[in-house]
Amino acid sequence: MNVLAEQALERARAKIPRRKSSRRYWTNREMELLSALYPDHPGSAVAERLDRPLSAVHAKAKAMGIKKSAAFFGGPHSGRLDGLRGAASRFQKGNSSWNKDKPFPSRGRSSETQFSKGGMPHNHVPVGTEVMATDGYLKIKVAEPNGWEWTHRRNWEAAHGVIPNGMVLVFRTADRTDCSVDNLELITRNELMGRNTIHRFPPELKQTIRLLGKLKRAIEDNQ
Repeated sequence: MNVLAEQALERARAKIPRRKSSRRYWTNREMELLSALYPDHPGSAVAERLDRPLSAVHAKAKAMGIKKSAAFFGGPHSGRLDGLRGAASRFQKGNSSWNKDKPFPSRGRSSETQFSKGGMPHNHVPVGTEVMATDGYLKIKVAEPNGWEWTHRRNWEAAHGVIPNGMVLVFRTADRTDCSVDNLELITRNELMGRNTIHRFPPELKQTIRLLGKLKRAIEDNQ
């Protein structure tokens, strides 16, 4: 920028009215008073003494690392309970509330939308209902109000008993809706890992899988 342009810019800036800042900076004297008063006096009293908002007093004390003293927290101005303060107005052990065993009367049209005794929600289904759950597995309702079991697990245990610890129930085929016992088998967790790991494939296929994974990550990083 040449000299003429700089001079023109300065003249334009000089014509713009400057807004007076409403920010009030803390003086050294105010910070000294804050350090002396804040630890042992209520914040409201300190704010009144300094003629500043209470929020500003707390914020400045936090910025300066000033904290309330143990004497203040043990005194009546802290508002903390000491086991005696406010005991007369507390709810006493063994007392009953004024509305105990009193029914709440319905007012206005609230009774029209209240659940009636024995009523069922709109999405209620009877015991024996089978639905598709997460990941394509089927589950069946076995008890009210909300008792469900996995269909394939229920069928297996009905035929062979409880599944032993350390064993996993899996499908023989990829069809998870076929929950017949003939399509199920128990295997160990080690066997399950062997079925799901890359090491079950021949070396050339494992290398292809690794390269495909690197390619996918490279594409994702560049998107």
